[in-house]
Amino acid sequence: MIRKFDRNYRRIFKFPAVHPCEGISPVTLLESLITLSHNICSFQFKSFASQRKNARETIRQISILSIFFEEIRDHVPNMSDSIVLCLSELHITFQKIEFLLEDCAREGAKLLILMKSHFVATQFRSLIRTVATALDVLPLNSIEVSGEIRELVEMLWKQARKARMEVDAGDESAMMRVILVLNQFENRFEPDPFMIRRILGYLDIKTWAECHREIRLLDEEIRAGYLDGDEREVPLLSSLIGFLCYCRGVLFEDYDVGLIEQSEGRSSNVEVVSCLNPEDFRCPISLELMTDPVTVSTGQTYDRVSIQKWLKSGNFVCPKTGEKLRSTELVPNTSLKKLIQQFCTEYGVSLAKSSKNNRDISRTILPGSPANAAAIKFLSEFLTLSLGYGTDRQKNKAAYEIRLLAKSNLFNRCCLIESGSIPPLLELLDSTDPTMQENAVSALLKLSKQPRGQKSIIENGGLNSVLAVLKHGKKQESRQTAAATIFYLSSVHDHRKKIGENKETIPSLLELIREGTPCGKKNAVVALFALLFYHRNRERAIAAGAVPVLLGLLECSDRVELKTDTLAVVSTLADSVDGSIQILEASAALPLILRLLYAIETRAGKEYCVSILHSLCLNCGADAVSVLAKDASLMTALYSLVTEGTSHAGRKSRSLIKILHRFCEARSSDQKREVRQEQFVDVW
Repeated sequence: MIRKFDRNYRRIFKFPAVHPCEGISPVTLLESLITLSHNICSFQFKSFASQRKNARETIRQISILSIFFEEIRDHVPNMSDSIVLCLSELHITFQKIEFLLEDCAREGAKLLILMKSHFVATQFRSLIRTVATALDVLPLNSIEVSGEIRELVEMLWKQARKARMEVDAGDESAMMRVILVLNQFENRFEPDPFMIRRILGYLDIKTWAECHREIRLLDEEIRAGYLDGDEREVPLLSSLIGFLCYCRGVLFEDYDVGLIEQSEGRSSNVEVVSCLNPEDFRCPISLELMTDPVTVSTGQTYDRVSIQKWLKSGNFVCPKTGEKLRSTELVPNTSLKKLIQQFCTEYGVSLAKSSKNNRDISRTILPGSPANAAAIKFLSEFLTLSLGYGTDRQKNKAAYEIRLLAKSNLFNRCCLIESGSIPPLLELLDSTDPTMQENAVSALLKLSKQPRGQKSIIENGGLNSVLAVLKHGKKQESRQTAAATIFYLSSVHDHRKKIGENKETIPSLLELIREGTPCGKKNAVVALFALLFYHRNRERAIAAGAVPVLLGLLECSDRVELKTDTLAVVSTLADSVDGSIQILEASAALPLILRLLYAIETRAGKEYCVSILHSLCLNCGADAVSVLAKDASLMTALYSLVTEGTSHAGRKSRSLIKILHRFCEARSSDQKREVRQEQFVDVW
């Protein structure tokens, strides 16, 4: 049997070759070798931007061995163990050669392969020498093969043993030009565009989209390096990212946003990440975010380190289901791993358990290298000038570039804010072009995550422009992005007051909650929640009809995270007497909150439910308590939170238990008093 490795998540320069199983059938082994050799020979030379000579020579040698394998296919039954062993070693080497050629031809890796030319050439040399070693010990005389093929194999062995596999002169020159440009950036000189175009031309990077793919791959490598605790390559990778970002923003005028969004799956992934419950990303054993999720035979997913410790302790049942494990094989859950990494990047959440290995977004407050810092500063100034003085097409592209640069990098955001990009971005919010408006508000959202960005938006009169997009945005996406921007602006106390004083803010948020997409509803809910930290805004929200809108959302939504956020807002409104009265007046509200208390999966959701019930009892008295006292399951849920919830939830639960006990005792004493009075009635 030949095990296959999942190639979807293989890092570049990682060659996870799988050794053939012990006792493998020679027929199976040879068929797999033939398939591997055909795969290797199918690579097109035009796919290699560099390492062309080494790739061509490697493919030529493998093609000769492919002929040899097909020749001996009919004589498999006569193969000795020593022959099978040699073929097994060739099988491992062929896998690594295929991985190496995949990397050299990989889309988005052209610049990285060029800059690692000496390492890649060494890998080619090492693998070809390994082929020579395997052929050297192969008992060729005991294999039935024609004399011509035998001579070919012997010739190949001699060539492989002496193969030099050096860096091509053209690759060396191109690499030196890149180093020269990076040195110019490092010394704060803006490089000659002609020099940059020569580099891009050599690598066959002709379009904005190709440049963007190069940046994405380098960024993924940096992230993976932090997760693995290996940061040695970060300075080089950061410098290359700065160089390519400069190229993408300055040299390429035409860009295809639709192509990039389609290739990244952005239109769907953003919504998934915004609405998925982060609790789904936690390991059931450690309760930490999973850095390397793996699935066991029962279908449950755990972090690799945690489940390995579980198995080493002699536990061979599934920790979550209690089922006996049919095998101890751990299958990487690459789809979930990508979702977790995207979630962490989007929200700046720490992923690794050790802060040393974290690629927390806070790391990006400093540039990865001096060359990266200078390139981003030059680019920020260029984009700001384009926003102010360019054509509409140039302004739109500049806004989209800022949107990309500021997505998950604090240093980039600081450079863009310092360059003065916020005032011209605010002007674009009034654009009648839906795409330009969306790019501008999305760029402002990223910049509003920085305190200086928030200050600049407010000082430049941007609040009214953002609110106008919230209410009248050309696209639904623009409206929900404006809501998210309001959330970040509301992190400052004075801003909450100012935003709430605008009569259209809260009604517009409520309208988005009613009519928006799931992501739009979530953004509007969290924006409203942030505004409620200013007490006057609670009165405004209640007066605007927030309570029935939020209760309606709780009733119809099936997304746990959205329900939890909505319960947080309802809990805040219930703190006031008016809010409690409105909640209680809604006939289905109390049964709904009780139902959510029993059913919602998140601990925070349960705690918000208890907080709402507690506020209703305090503010509405017997009208609320009498209804709760009739629910036989409530006490069980409250005692559970007392023992398992947070200290805050425990206090609220204990207080609510006391209220219910006092009510029941008072009702019991009243009933006894009525009985005693009946006993002393005179009968005439």
